[in-house]
Amino acid sequence: MNKYLVAVATVIALGGAAHAASAVNLDAEPRVLIVTEGGARSELTLAAGETVDFCSGGCFVTLPNGDREALTGTETLEIQGGAGRIK
Repeated sequence: MNKYLVAVATVIALGGAAHAASAVNLDAEPRVLIVTEGGARSELTLAAGETVDFCSGGCFVTLPNGDREALTGTETLEIQGGAGRIK
């Protein structure tokens, strides 16, 4: 029974991670995203070359160049030249 519960918990945890947006910083310097998710606003700093998962339940993100985008949690955001491109 315990093995079954552990297996179910693992599947749920992995399933949640699979539905998060990701951001990759292709620039040579750190970039900051402003993320608003569930009414909470936070700053997400990405080092040069770093990739992070965020925004699992949909959010708004303000890009380094000031553009604002709505994400559902399935996109990949590439930052290059201070601008973002959603894939």
